[in-house]
Amino acid sequence: MLEKALNHLTEKIDDKVQRLQESLGTGSAKDYSDYQKMCGEVQGLLTARLFIADLAKNVENSDE
Repeated sequence: MLEKALNHLTEKIDDKVQRLQESLGTGSAKDYSDYQKMCGEVQGLLTARLFIADLAKNVENSDE
């Protein structure tokens, strides 16, 4: 159950990162400040994704 929830959360994060990257790629940032905000959001989401991957690995190893 926990693994399923972590996978779902990872998918949601991946979707959001992809949307942000597409927006950055199309030049939708209004100004440099908006660009920095979007880049920071991507960085934060990718960091959260790493934490979730570590947690999933720890949960998997604790089941053994």
